[in-house]
Amino acid sequence: MTISKKKERLGEIILERSFKYSDNPPFTLASGRQSNFYFNCKPTTLDPEGMNLIGEIIFDMIKDAPVTAAGGLTLGADPIANALAVISYQLGRPVKAFVVRKDVKDHGTKSAIEGNVTAGEKVVIIDDVITTGASTITAIEHARKAGLIIDRVITLIDREEGGRENILQHVEHIQSVLTRTEIMALRAKKTAGQPG
Repeated sequence: MTISKKKERLGEIILERSFKYSDNPPFTLASGRQSNFYFNCKPTTLDPEGMNLIGEIIFDMIKDAPVTAAGGLTLGADPIANALAVISYQLGRPVKAFVVRKDVKDHGTKSAIEGNVTAGEKVVIIDDVITTGASTITAIEHARKAGLIIDRVITLIDREEGGRENILQHVEHIQSVLTRTEIMALRAKKTAGQPG
């Protein structure tokens, strides 16, 4: 299956399991904004087929990048980074997964980063959905404090609401597997094909 076919299939799974639409009442997003649509990516990122597609697509995006690990703010980034780690190992170019804690533990190592990564490694910061980019920026800041070098950010879905621009103030490169525009186009295509 080509990458474009994989992305299309992943978009179908997202529409089926992770996309919600409501005119009344609208959803309240983490940013506090109101929206008629909402993405809860966990039913996709924790699904066997969804995980496999995500791992393969993201591996294709970074296979030539000089990175050794990928991770982001728990919980949204965890299954994505894990999927990438498994697929990358199977394809002979292992990329480790790591977790960025929301709250640093007040005991033990008191580290914000969990995983087999050390200062100086080049990494990818992962997120499931970006709206304002705040959680991604938090992950970038924690990773940098731990001495990791951020090569790029990859998000599963870009809601195209300013988050990309906010993140670009902190890193040079950001990529999205899918955008709101692409998902809405797929939704319109599927809706048009359904019998009325």
